[in-house]
Amino acid sequence: MTKEHGKKKNRLEGIARFIVEKRKAIYLIYILLAIFCCFSAGWVSVDNTLTDYLADDTETSRGLKRMDEEFITYATAEVMVDNISYADAEVLCDTLEDIEGVKSITFDDTTKHYVDGAALFSVTFDGENDDPLCEESLHKIETEMQDYDAYISAELGNTKAETIAKEINVVMVLTCGIILAVLLFTSRTYMEVPVMIMTFGAAAILNKGSNFMFGEISFVSDSIAIVLQLALAIDYAIILCHRYMEERESSEPMDAVVAALCKAIPEISGSCLTTLSGLAAMAFMHFQIGLDMSMVLIKAIILSILSVFTLMPGLLYSFSSKIDSTHHRNFVPNITGFTNVVIRLRHVTPIIFVVCLIASFLISQNCPYVYSYEHLTTYTKNDSQIAEEKIKDTFTASNILALLIPSGDYEKEQQLAEELEAMPEVDTVTSLATTEAEEKDGETLRLGDKMTPRELAEFADIDIELVDLLYTAYAVDQEEYGHIVGGIDHYGVPLIDMFEFIYDEIQDGAVSLDAEQQKDLDDLYDELTDGKDQLNSGKYSRLVMDLNVSQESEETFAFLDKARQTAQNYYGDDVLLVGNATSNFDLSATFGEDNTLISILSIVFVMIVLLLTFQSAGVPFILILVIQGSVWMNFTYPTLRGTPIFFMSYLVVSSIQMGANIDYAIVITNRYMELRQKMPKIEAMKQSLNLAFPTIFTSGSILAAAGTAIGFLSSDGAISGIGICLGRGTLLSILLVMGILPQLLLLGDFIIDKTSFKKPERKEKKANEEENEEKKENVPIGKEAVEGA
Repeated sequence: MTKEHGKKKNRLEGIARFIVEKRKAIYLIYILLAIFCCFSAGWVSVDNTLTDYLADDTETSRGLKRMDEEFITYATAEVMVDNISYADAEVLCDTLEDIEGVKSITFDDTTKHYVDGAALFSVTFDGENDDPLCEESLHKIETEMQDYDAYISAELGNTKAETIAKEINVVMVLTCGIILAVLLFTSRTYMEVPVMIMTFGAAAILNKGSNFMFGEISFVSDSIAIVLQLALAIDYAIILCHRYMEERESSEPMDAVVAALCKAIPEISGSCLTTLSGLAAMAFMHFQIGLDMSMVLIKAIILSILSVFTLMPGLLYSFSSKIDSTHHRNFVPNITGFTNVVIRLRHVTPIIFVVCLIASFLISQNCPYVYSYEHLTTYTKNDSQIAEEKIKDTFTASNILALLIPSGDYEKEQQLAEELEAMPEVDTVTSLATTEAEEKDGETLRLGDKMTPRELAEFADIDIELVDLLYTAYAVDQEEYGHIVGGIDHYGVPLIDMFEFIYDEIQDGAVSLDAEQQKDLDDLYDELTDGKDQLNSGKYSRLVMDLNVSQESEETFAFLDKARQTAQNYYGDDVLLVGNATSNFDLSATFGEDNTLISILSIVFVMIVLLLTFQSAGVPFILILVIQGSVWMNFTYPTLRGTPIFFMSYLVVSSIQMGANIDYAIVITNRYMELRQKMPKIEAMKQSLNLAFPTIFTSGSILAAAGTAIGFLSSDGAISGIGICLGRGTLLSILLVMGILPQLLLLGDFIIDKTSFKKPERKEKKANEEENEEKKENVPIGKEAVEGA
């Protein structure tokens, strides 16, 4: 041992002893932090909208920002009532419309609202989605619908977050039960289980309560972070606990804890770096939810490590007597039979693996990714999803698209609306300029129509002289004196502008009306103001299109280009399309680049960690080949089944799988490299598999179970997809790490030696032993049995 190495060891021992000796002060710090975090957890703001995480330069992001600044978007809900006559539906519509907070209800006898005894009410509330009054109104509607066969679809306020929170609470209970069962099965003493649970309970509380430092996190991060934290980092506690058990056989509790911590710190640090590397790769996604999840999960892993390094040593020492007295027999089976089969097949299985690797790579490239929830199905469905599916199966699904254009020219706006409505993909176009004001003698008057004084006087049956005076006053107000000089008769003014001018004149006292006329005028003005709030801000106009194509398809994306080009013919580049269709298009446009970026970065980051860990270029290549193979195989499943998968599930799971599952490969490789210097490689691998199996089984089964639980119990398509893929991917990683990796390490042993930065010293005796062992392994089984006899 060099002098410098001795100093580092002494320094580490000093730190470890300090942590154990000051355990009571550390307990107090953790208790105070936990109390604080119980309160601060309520400070965390959760964003329930995925589109908020689109890059700022995408059309959807720019359009949503403009709409938030310029327009009011009222909250809506769809209420379907089955087994009801049309007459009863009309009566019910009036009842619902009288509920406080309900602005309007759209219902008629068209197939969009009444089909085969089923009525669909499109409810508009008098407030935006985050208005508590809208939630109250929705609850009143739900109460009114109790005696009907009703289905209500709405996402107001925190309803989505509350639903997800309830589901994740169930997942947490189930996951904790699984963790407890697995730890009891793989533990050596009963008391070590509570020690590990206290350690990670503290880490989970600290992570949940410290999320407020980010200001706002996504609903995806908020819901799955705590479950993944427990599943990803549990092996850190297992490593320290097992080290303590080994040291306790020959040392007193204090010395055993100190020695165990000194040995565990480098091992755990190296292991967690690969996990952190995979999580860090997500931060480079264009879709910024990757950065959100990356920050939350990286913080979770760091807090878990700190808890293992600072809290757990004291707990091991404090409960050392209980740990000593609760030893039980080993429940983990010996896998010698499995290891023998793996080693005997080392010249056959890798060939099959390579073929499967190539095939899975090619197949996974055609994975049916989707960018919206429209085509996703989940094993668990909440009430809103059940209602959405029922409505979708009964009525034509709506696909709303908003077009934002500069305002000021109603005639141009009308022409654009008419051209858009003529397209086969569009059912209706709603705009302020095309809104019908009145119909008379078969002629419809729209708010954007320009009318001369005589046209308005004839249509509204108003004295022409009075209308001329109003038009003259309007021209003066607008400083358009040329129309006065040239003659007011040909002065065309949009109806909406003239109406607002007349209303202002009446309010100023220039014109007086009786009470009934004033009330009618006020009602009309309120309706007009309401329409302008939604469709015209003075600076921009919003055209709302109801499409008859799906939210996500090649046809839809082609229509977006056509609609955008049509609007640009009128307004140049200052047009924006906003809706689920544009959001899906923006996500699909960045997915390919994100996919490539995440794959490369996660491999590069992990490769660097492995190079530093094993001091060999061959080892990282073998380990990454195995784990990347499990990633490709994971995503051949939805391809072969034709099951749509949310694009984010791939990006997140591939990063976690590469960063976390490679720890299993590191455990086996570490053991093998260590034992390889003491014994022949075949025997070293057999012992490595037996020693690594409990750790891999514990950590892997917990992560797989946690992911599967999330997948089956979450009704959110994005969260469920992450869980299912993570659970399946972890099982595949365990299978390949336990079955294929040992064979590749044995076959590539010479490559590892050749690419090692430090040439291992090979003794001649060991080389002869290896040669004899190779010959023995290649003897036919029948002949071996005879010779043995």
